[in-house]
Amino acid sequence: MRSVKNFNLFLFACISLMLLYSCGAKQEDNSTISDPFIRDIIGKMSLEDKVGEMTQLTLDMLCVGAPYALEEPHRLDSAKLKNVLVDLKVGSILNCGGHEYSREQWHEFINTIQHYATNKKESGIPVLYGIDAIHGTNYTEGATLFPQQLGLAATWDPQIAKRMGEIVAYETRASGIPWNFSPVLDVGRDVRWPRLWESFGEDVLLCTEMGDAMVSGYQGTDISADTSVAACLKHFLGYSQVLSGKDRTQAWIPERQLREYFLPPFESAIDKGAKTIMVNSGEINGIPVHINKWILTDLLRDELGFEGLVVTDWEDIKYLFSRHHAAEDYKSAIKMAIDAGIDMSMVPVDLEFPVLLKELVEEGEITESRIDMSVARILKVKKELGLFERPTMDISKYPRFGGKEHELASLNAAEESITLLKNDNEALPLNKNASILLSGPTANSLNYINGGWTHTWQGDDPKFNTKGKKNIKEALQDEFDNVSFIEGCSYDEDVNTSQFAAKVQNNDAVVICIGEKTYTETPGDIEDMDLPQVQYDLVKEAVQKGKPVILVYVGGRPRVINQIADKVDAIVYAYLPGDMGGVALANILSGDVNPSGKLPFTYSREGSAHTTYDHKYTDQIDVNFALTAFDPLFEFGHGLSYTTFEYSDLSIDKTSYSENDEIKMSVTVSNTGDLEGKEVVQVYVSDLFATITPSVKRLRAFEKVELGSGESRTVDLSIPISELAYVAEDLEWHVGKGDFILKVGGLEETFEVK
Repeated sequence: MRSVKNFNLFLFACISLMLLYSCGAKQEDNSTISDPFIRDIIGKMSLEDKVGEMTQLTLDMLCVGAPYALEEPHRLDSAKLKNVLVDLKVGSILNCGGHEYSREQWHEFINTIQHYATNKKESGIPVLYGIDAIHGTNYTEGATLFPQQLGLAATWDPQIAKRMGEIVAYETRASGIPWNFSPVLDVGRDVRWPRLWESFGEDVLLCTEMGDAMVSGYQGTDISADTSVAACLKHFLGYSQVLSGKDRTQAWIPERQLREYFLPPFESAIDKGAKTIMVNSGEINGIPVHINKWILTDLLRDELGFEGLVVTDWEDIKYLFSRHHAAEDYKSAIKMAIDAGIDMSMVPVDLEFPVLLKELVEEGEITESRIDMSVARILKVKKELGLFERPTMDISKYPRFGGKEHELASLNAAEESITLLKNDNEALPLNKNASILLSGPTANSLNYINGGWTHTWQGDDPKFNTKGKKNIKEALQDEFDNVSFIEGCSYDEDVNTSQFAAKVQNNDAVVICIGEKTYTETPGDIEDMDLPQVQYDLVKEAVQKGKPVILVYVGGRPRVINQIADKVDAIVYAYLPGDMGGVALANILSGDVNPSGKLPFTYSREGSAHTTYDHKYTDQIDVNFALTAFDPLFEFGHGLSYTTFEYSDLSIDKTSYSENDEIKMSVTVSNTGDLEGKEVVQVYVSDLFATITPSVKRLRAFEKVELGSGESRTVDLSIPISELAYVAEDLEWHVGKGDFILKVGGLEETFEVK
């Protein structure tokens, strides 16, 4: 079987290479530009105008100083504005100059940029400005910051994702910016990956549902509205499944797995109307995705029918020769990327791209009709956003920016995300009158509970933190009467653990906040899933004293806690909960809020042995050939409450279905405890036999319900039989015939598909 698998991998790589290198012969695109408005504009554009539209530069290229080393305070350079926007006719700008700006600064910058584009450039075409507003408008001072995506997924509530999208769109437009590089739809199935926290976790359905909701929130019912932005799905395709676990490194993904596990969230969001897509910076099966015509044209355009704008990630065309060694020089790399299907290059810090692209057209290496198609897609997005009529926004139109309504939505998202993993002897909630000793490296930092993409790229500069927001220490000291704090240790060094240990005995309970530093992308690469030993030692010092110890984990990926998990009384996973995360955690520890988060990933015991919940039957075989090898610390979907729930009366409408049928199921959920609480009804289906080995189970439906003490509710859900399909050897979706088991809340029903 190994030889067959290797052959299939080889065949997929060969086909991709054939498609890649044959694309040079297929330059002409016979499609017509149907929109007369856009067709008329293109007819009047020079070649310089067109290649300028396909160029995106970072704001640094318009400011006084050198890129990455701007003079403070940041200000625009009139000579650079003229050169970039008028002479080179650059059509898109992104990013901030290294740190956040006030709304007033943003409007000053963007109004000036649009003035040059619409009044001084001959074509008068407005600039399309883009930003990474991934958990709030995180580069605007005073904006509302939500939990990062992984925490949002832990709410298991698409309506929360949609509401976040609406608020982020409002506050991003309030900053004058109409294009948001979000959401991340990469399915995070490798917990080593440093961008796991930017994903919705390891399950395809959960990623798809949350992604669709966020896109709906961003784009609204009218994308041209002053409160909507264009979403950007990223990173197409397979970015998260890297062999090394490190950012922007190689992936080997057979086409069957690519289609079944990584494509569905993108396909669904495209069907929902997402306007733009950003490309995977890495390579799949030896081919950088930026030059993979099969992925960017045959799959994305021809099969999925995507008609929107495709933009590269940061400097990725230049990286084709400087990092990947897939092109001999920059000019060759540009040709390969355009041939593959790129519309816009996120250059972002040189002026060569439009010059070299123009040369390629003049030399006959790329046809002007191919350029026209990309320009048409770019202009279409600008038109849909209303930029031709309103290239700038009125700052006075956004009274709710950073206000109480948005803050409460952020708080609610954080409260519903935080996940109670363990609660022995009802250690939680804590009495508000209890004396509490707080310690740990993540307890006294607003940066640590926000993570990367917060005010700065790495999110690690405290001078930009939102004024008036509370870290965990500040929030706990407000919520409880008697909280003392001793740091104990930093992320990787002992500070005063001995002093901390001496104080434990004098308190009723100990709360220790451990976890990760802020990071994103390559700076977050790690060699070991263990945390620094000083953090484990801090916890061990506390548990030796016999007092209840509550462990709070703050981080973007589940680092190994096996040394201490069985020693502490309670474990709370806070993820990266955002500016209101400290208050949300305090509310949960005190019992003011009943936790309802559920893990969106499998929490492994050891970093070297991560297996997702939807593994194959053979993945369960241990060294003694028993089916016990899958033994995570906490399973996908796990999360406790301060109340208890029971499931009963599971029923399905029949026991035999055809491929075109729909399972109509119902189950009764009862709150058997003393407190109001929320429960996520999770429906899994196991395929007992398939021509492609099936997973032991797959999540097929879910719904979050709220129940009062003693309340019962019947939850009705529907699952189309087509949703049970898998991608077979012919690379098509097939529903297996035979027996299946539907499971929910410890109950199960068997049915067959004929």
